[in-house]
Amino acid sequence: MLARYAQAVLARDVDAFVALYVDDLLVFDMWGSWSLRGIDAWRDMAKSWFGSLGDERVVVRFDDVGGTVAGDLAFGHAILTYAAHDADGTVLRSLANRVTLGLRRIDGDWKIAHEHSSAPIDHATKQAILRR
Repeated sequence: MLARYAQAVLARDVDAFVALYVDDLLVFDMWGSWSLRGIDAWRDMAKSWFGSLGDERVVVRFDDVGGTVAGDLAFGHAILTYAAHDADGTVLRSLANRVTLGLRRIDGDWKIAHEHSSAPIDHATKQAILRR
């Protein structure tokens, strides 16, 4: 699932990206919106995100991956690091966040039903900590 996520982001492929999710998903995204409900809202977010990249590509790396499967339900967690690369492959910037995923198996394929991203907040500055 995470490899397909990373491939869709790298390709800036909105259709491949939203195909990873159920139609009635709920996302607690740490970027801009308190929550996003439904595939149409998530598609709009992906179009905006990918459209804002210009010539940049985003490479997603995942670390500390874990999870549990119980029948047709699963949950997992990981640290995702997003690195923006220019057309020559030079890393321009990067950030990391924590993600927890709730998945459902539908017709043999795992789909994300709930996604929750977060980052710790520095108590003194009230700023998100986006590097491990």
